[in-house]
Amino acid sequence: MKRAGRGACAPLVLGAMVLLAAAPARAEVQMPVVELGAGMYRIEAEVAYTMQTRQLGLMNRRSMPAQHGMVFVFPMDAGHCMWMKNTLLPLSVAFLDAQGRLINVEDMQPQTEDNHCAAAPARYALEMNLGWFKERGLKRGDQIRGIDRLPQAR
Repeated sequence: MKRAGRGACAPLVLGAMVLLAAAPARAEVQMPVVELGAGMYRIEAEVAYTMQTRQLGLMNRRSMPAQHGMVFVFPMDAGHCMWMKNTLLPLSVAFLDAQGRLINVEDMQPQTEDNHCAAAPARYALEMNLGWFKERGLKRGDQIRGIDRLPQAR
């Protein structure tokens, strides 16, 4: 009987060790990276195309290189909104139509829950460091290249 008791506990301990080992991997979600372009500027953008990655976004990040960003791929054109809960970086978000044309840009402050919304139905949102679009003179109607290489939203 003692032997059966030990044998019954061993899988539980092993299972707990596997769960503990797997927990950190779940905390950091790896997103694909795609190269986008705006005018003469190159962007390395992480792609948030699943519900999980769209919800996580750039939360809890403390820095982001100048030419890096995150593009959110939505399943349909709509008046999508973004907010900055648990986001530590000041960001600008450009809402894009299905062809990658810029609709509007909104500046967002860290750790706020204010909504920043597309001015027209958008399929994508591209987050960059605060002021990135303005500093490069990008405006409504400008094209973001590389949108055609993005995965479909899931």
